[in-house]
Amino acid sequence: MSISNGNLSEITVERGEPTLVPPAAEDTNNKGTLYFLSNLDINFQGKARTVYCFNPSDHNGGGHGDGEVLVEVIKNALSKALVHYYPVAGRLAVDSDGRPVVDCTGEGAVFVEAKADCGIEEIGNDTVAMEKLVYDTPDAKRLLEVPPLTAQVTKFKNGGFVLGICVNHFVFDGVSAMDFINHWGEIARGFPLKVSPFLDRSILRARNPPQIEFPHTEFSQIEDISNTSDLYTEEMVYESFSFDLDKLEKLKMAATKDGGLVKCSTFEALSAFIWRSRTQALKLHHDQKIKLLLVVDGRSRFDPPLPEHYFGNGVVFTSAHSTAAELTEKPLSFAVELVREAIQRVTDRYMTAGVTV
Repeated sequence: MSISNGNLSEITVERGEPTLVPPAAEDTNNKGTLYFLSNLDINFQGKARTVYCFNPSDHNGGGHGDGEVLVEVIKNALSKALVHYYPVAGRLAVDSDGRPVVDCTGEGAVFVEAKADCGIEEIGNDTVAMEKLVYDTPDAKRLLEVPPLTAQVTKFKNGGFVLGICVNHFVFDGVSAMDFINHWGEIARGFPLKVSPFLDRSILRARNPPQIEFPHTEFSQIEDISNTSDLYTEEMVYESFSFDLDKLEKLKMAATKDGGLVKCSTFEALSAFIWRSRTQALKLHHDQKIKLLLVVDGRSRFDPPLPEHYFGNGVVFTSAHSTAAELTEKPLSFAVELVREAIQRVTDRYMTAGVTV
């Protein structure tokens, strides 16, 4: 497969056939069971892809300089990690009530070895190139057919390698995915698992009967009076924008210079800035209602908080609302306030109602 990498010469990534990495030990207690997914899990329907780049100096010192040895270390560590995260070795299914669940088949995670014809430093931030470093189960026609985890190890000519991960959002959110990857890395370095994941998602089972105390406008549809859907028929261009610490500080100063705010967080300022900039670029009808969908980690906001190392989706949606005219004509501090109010809305009662929705 060929990759266009901006001004760089074309590079090639050659993938081997995908294989399965099963758990190192069979879980007789859970094999064949159906693993419960909460409404928070089901709300997040999609895939998340990440890449982790390692220069030769990052791993040669650990005695794994040889590429083949390196791959075996990663595979063996994955197999051992799956013992502690047995649902990751299963497959998505639907129970008798029509709810998505994980069928704990124990068949394993999908693993792919690949080789690139260049040095790792040539990849840069090219989005198209990055996509070739993550195996994306091309035969899957719907989300339920996407395995919980696929991993691709791509070796580069200079000895560097990239670990590309694709996870099914039904099974992981960002926090639990990083927990899994950190535990996987600890095992690869020869360390025992210090803390076991908390796997019981039934603590987020919906209330019966349902009690919906808050209007969850994040799920509401907005009428498109600006015909923005026509934009998606055109060719889309991907671009990366880097905000270093200096730019972020200037952005926060811009958000507070009109006196409407004393201070704001980096997340509030950047989210508001992107929302406002996108709205300006789209040239929406001035009466167009607009919504910014935000994801908030609810682990510490539940009462009591979710257990440490809770494995599952502990994040919830919230949203900020305005009109195109208000957002673009008022100062940046106005947008920051809307973002802040949306985040502050995420309380235990709000999230508990969201679990029920």
